[in-house]
Amino acid sequence: MSLPIVTIVAPGSPAERAGLLAGDEVLRLNGQVPRDIIEWRFLVDEAEIDVDIRRGNVELTLEIAKRAGVPLGAEVESAVFDRVRTCDNHCEFCFIYQLPKGLRKSLYLKDDDYRLSFLYGNFTTLTRFTEADLERVITERLSPLNVSIHATDPEIRNRMLRNPRGGMSLRWLRALLDHGITVHGQIVVCPGVNDGAVLDDTLAGVLDQYPELASVACVPLGLSRFNTESAMRMHTRDEANAVLDTVNDWQDIFLTVVGHRMVLAADEYYLMTGRPFPPAEDYAGFDMHEDGIGMARTFAMEFTGEVDTPVGPQSGFFAWVDGAPAAGYRAPRNPAGDTGLHGCSAGAADEAGTVLLRPRPSAPIGILTGEFGAQVLQPLVADLGRDDVRIIPVRNEFFGGNTAVTGLLVGEDIARVLGNEPLSHRYLLPDVCLSEGRFLDGTTIGSLPRSVEVVPTNGISLRNALETKTAQSRR
Repeated sequence: MSLPIVTIVAPGSPAERAGLLAGDEVLRLNGQVPRDIIEWRFLVDEAEIDVDIRRGNVELTLEIAKRAGVPLGAEVESAVFDRVRTCDNHCEFCFIYQLPKGLRKSLYLKDDDYRLSFLYGNFTTLTRFTEADLERVITERLSPLNVSIHATDPEIRNRMLRNPRGGMSLRWLRALLDHGITVHGQIVVCPGVNDGAVLDDTLAGVLDQYPELASVACVPLGLSRFNTESAMRMHTRDEANAVLDTVNDWQDIFLTVVGHRMVLAADEYYLMTGRPFPPAEDYAGFDMHEDGIGMARTFAMEFTGEVDTPVGPQSGFFAWVDGAPAAGYRAPRNPAGDTGLHGCSAGAADEAGTVLLRPRPSAPIGILTGEFGAQVLQPLVADLGRDDVRIIPVRNEFFGGNTAVTGLLVGEDIARVLGNEPLSHRYLLPDVCLSEGRFLDGTTIGSLPRSVEVVPTNGISLRNALETKTAQSRR
């Protein structure tokens, strides 16, 4: 059991007036030791709070008086203070198993914690879910939750999770739905394992057993060059087309029976097959945006001005592991909210002693993105009719080239591509590939060979960046 450590105290807040300082270790709130940020938020919502802290070797009690519901004005460094509930499945398609050695230790933490599902949109298999967990979810209305289904046939689910509790654990899904908890489901489709007839059977099982589900996302497995499971492979184009055909067929059935399309396919399937993305109305509010469902459609809507606010947050695949929750319980990818120029500043010299130039105010612009992102951006940028903007696809050599999503780009690959680019151009980098200012390989934007502007990963921010004539220079 760790304890929450204060990282930020807002000026003029009740926390500051009471004397709370960054670095204080919070022992108790009104006599209760909070287990996670969820309990923390409930406890600090009270009007009167006795905060027992440890500051160095001294224990103190601070008395805070405020109106109920007024923010305390203090943030802490993690989302879960007791031990994160780790995953005891051994799924052969798990991306955590496909990470190389030597990355940040936090990246190898394989969770199956319903709290992280609620806080960050992580998926839980429910194999470690308990009666006590169910009681808390219902009592505190921890909704929505995300549940990995993969297959409704108990034997197939057991095999996919490599856990004898895999099949029976879906009883908790039924219990959650019975108590009115909103649940989004996910099926990671593995070629030759749970596609084809098994996928049909799974969607039939969803309709029969879990028709109250808010949605079900069909996503392809991610495969890196570090994969050791011989049965795992990428979809062929024909297999990807077959998944889309199955999804389309079942959408019609769900629409007729339960009143909405229910099952949705990840953008990657449309990019793999070259088929057009569905219209916006088919996504029914983009509830599964962060699972890669409708990201391309919403990005286009944002970029072309069809909507004036970003449709949904994008936290990145590993965003939760390093960040403390910000507003809406989301970990900031670029915590300072800094969208200015980063990397080597004007007049600095690289290791060889070459002076690096600041981009001109009207310099040509290169947009760095993954290979799938490039497919989405190319037609949007082409429609601008500008010859000073180009797309720079970054092939993910770090994970072996089978991973084409922008969120898994690493600094090593971006540096390799940037090293061959002109010094004086402007380069835009989406923040979805950063968590707490670091790429997955542990490098930072400061280590890149060219200055880059980190831009929030939405069409509105990209459009605004392209319209900006003067780059703000900051380290």
